[in-house]
Amino acid sequence: MATQTGGGTNLRIDSDRLWSTIVETAAIGGTPKGGICRLALSDEDRRVRDWFAAAVRDAGLELAVDAMGSMFAIRPGRDPARAPIAMGSHLDTQPTGGKFDGVLGVLAGLEVMRTLNAAGIETEAPLMLINWTNEEGARFAPGMVASGVYSGEVDMDFAMARTDRDGIAFGDALDAIGYRGSEPVGRRRFAAMVELHIEQGPILEADGLDIGIVTAGKGSVWADGRVTGRECHAGSTPMSLRHDALCAFAAFALAAEAVAREHGPDGVATIGVAEAFPASRNTVPGEVRFTLEYRHPDLGHLDAMDAAIAAAARRIEGERGVAIDIEKIWRKDPVAFDAGVSAAIGRAAAELGLGSRPMTSGAGHDAFFAATVAPTAMIFVPCKDGISHNEAESSTQAECAAGADVLLRTVLALAG
Repeated sequence: MATQTGGGTNLRIDSDRLWSTIVETAAIGGTPKGGICRLALSDEDRRVRDWFAAAVRDAGLELAVDAMGSMFAIRPGRDPARAPIAMGSHLDTQPTGGKFDGVLGVLAGLEVMRTLNAAGIETEAPLMLINWTNEEGARFAPGMVASGVYSGEVDMDFAMARTDRDGIAFGDALDAIGYRGSEPVGRRRFAAMVELHIEQGPILEADGLDIGIVTAGKGSVWADGRVTGRECHAGSTPMSLRHDALCAFAAFALAAEAVAREHGPDGVATIGVAEAFPASRNTVPGEVRFTLEYRHPDLGHLDAMDAAIAAAARRIEGERGVAIDIEKIWRKDPVAFDAGVSAAIGRAAAELGLGSRPMTSGAGHDAFFAATVAPTAMIFVPCKDGISHNEAESSTQAECAAGADVLLRTVLALAG
C-alpha cells in the first residue's frame, strides 16, 4: 500500500507496463511506417475494443457498453452513492494516425486502475474509464458524435445515419462489429472527468515543460461543400466561356485561408478533402466536392469567420458563374474547462515536480462535450515537433508516464 505524504500519495504508475500496452495495441491496425490505421467501427476497431474489454475484466472492473458503442469500465468506491470520477479518451485513429492520439488517455486510465489495484487503494467515489466511439470523425463525420450524443448536444438519429465514403451508415457499422450496447446513452453519469492527451502542438516541447493544464478549447465548425460549374471540352472551350468548378474551388480555398489569417494566430481553416468531377484529363471540371472546417477559441471571432467564409462563397459565385453550397454538419462553440479540476491538475503536477502551464486546445476532444454535463479539464503531454495525425507522431515513455502520474494523482484528489 502506498504511503501518504503532505501533498497526497507517493504512488506512481508502472511506466514499463503502460508503455507495453501502448506498443501492444499499436500492432492492431499498425502501418508499415509505425503508425496506426484504426478507423471507427472497422474490424481493427473491433479488435482493439476486444483487447480493451479483456484488459478491463482482467483488472476486475465492471464493463458496460452504451447504444453508441462507448465503453465504460467502473471500479467501485467506498461510497456507491457517489457519482464516479471519469477518465478516458478514444481508441480510433486517423487513416495515417500515430500511436498516442487518444490511445494514451485510455491506456493511462487503465494503468491508473491497475496501479490502484496493485497498491490496494480504495477511493471514496468510484472511478470510471471511458473509450468514446468515433472521436476522430475520419470515417464518419463529424467526430465526437458519441460524447456529443451523451451530452445531449448531438441527436442520436443524426449520428446513427452518418455514412462513410462507401455509403455504410454508422449504425450498421456499429452492429457489424457487435458493439451496439444495451445501455441507454447517458445512463452512466460522472461527477467530473479528466482526459489525458498528447498536445498535438509544439508549445510544451518548445517551452521545455512536462504538462499542459488545458483550461479552454477552440470552437469549431465542420461542413461539407460542393462547387457546381459546367463541364465542357478542355480544347475547344475558350477560357472566357468556362465555368470551371475546380478553379472556383481553388479561389474559395484561398479565400478561406485568408479569412483564418485575418483572425489572428488562433484562427485556422482547413480543407482536408477535395474531389473534382468528372475527373477526365480533357474535360473542364463541372463539380468539386470538399470538406471544410474552421476554428477559433473566441466565439465572436468564430462567428465572424463564419460570416466571412459565406460572403467569400457568394463573391466567387458571382465572379466565376458557379454555385457554391456549404452544408454545416456540426458546430461546437469554444469551451471553458472547470477551474476546480484544472487546479487539481496543477497541484498534481507541482507535487510531482513537473513543469506546467495553462493552455488552450486547438484540437477537439470528447472532453469538450463532457464539459457540458460535468466539471472537466484536460492534461497535455508533449509530442515531438508538435506532430500529430501522422504516423511519425511521437512521445517518450517518460513523457507518457509523467502524464499518467498526474492523471493518477488528480483522480485520487477528486475521488477522495
